[in-house]
This record gives sequence, structure tokens and C-alpha cells, in this order.
Amino acid sequence: MKILIINGPNLNLVGTREPGVYGRLSFEDILDELRRLEAGVQIDYYHSNVEGELIDRIQSADGIYDGVILNAGGYSHTSVAIGDAVAAVRVPVVEVHMSNIFSREAFRHHSYIASQSVGSISGFAAGSYYLALLALKNRSENLFLRRTK
Repeated sequence: MKILIINGPNLNLVGTREPGVYGRLSFEDILDELRRLEAGVQIDYYHSNVEGELIDRIQSADGIYDGVILNAGGYSHTSVAIGDAVAAVRVPVVEVHMSNIFSREAFRHHSYIASQSVGSISGFAAGSYYLALLALKNRSENLFLRRTK
């Protein structure tokens, strides 16, 4: 199984940015732990602060990966274009957020990506990525009902 994690703006600062919200682990530490926990899964990683680059990467994942874990950061709440990119591909996308977006500012309560994704996970810090990985793995193995796009 091949999974691509795509992180958007400011997520390169995880570990130093608002540690009370995002924790003290760097994303490289999180990635190392995910790869250790799921050694049989190929996990690739991409980060960009640029909206168009995120869209290009989502589009290029189609047909290459078995699933995408997408944390578009602040673009989740503003980017119709990223939501459209998720809708345009066949690869299943799980939206993740490290913080509970529903306990934060009101503008974060809406996501343009959620309705286009196979699911959304928020509020479990670094564990949000692991839960998304398990969801994609279980979906692929037919352990739970599949939702078709």
C-alpha cells in the first residue's frame, strides 16, 4: 500500500509553532513514527505553503497512490480550488487536522475539502495522521464499508 501525506501552509513549523495546539514533535518525528507503526505501508510526504503546488500534488497522486492524507491547513477553510482538486481525483483523500477545528475560531468550522473527501479527522494532534492512515488501510482491506466517490 502506498500513501501520500500532503501538508499545507505553516505545517512545516509543527513542533515549534503553537506547541499547545500542535505538540512538540516535528513533522519529521511524526513521519518517522508513522513509518515505524505501519512498516508495511510506503508513506511519502509532501509539504508546500503554495496553494497551486498542493493542487498539482493532489492531481499527480491519482493512479499512483492508494490514498492521500491531506492537511491543507488554513486553505481548508478558504480554498474552493483545493476542494475541487480532491473532487476531481479517484484516489481516496482523508482530510486531517491536528487541532479540533470545531473548538477554534468560527471561520475554521467550515472546510471546502471535507465534503469532497472520504472522511475527516480532527483534534487528535499527531494521532490524526495515524487514524487517517488506519482508515485508508481498513478501507483498502474492506474491513469497513467503502464509500464510493
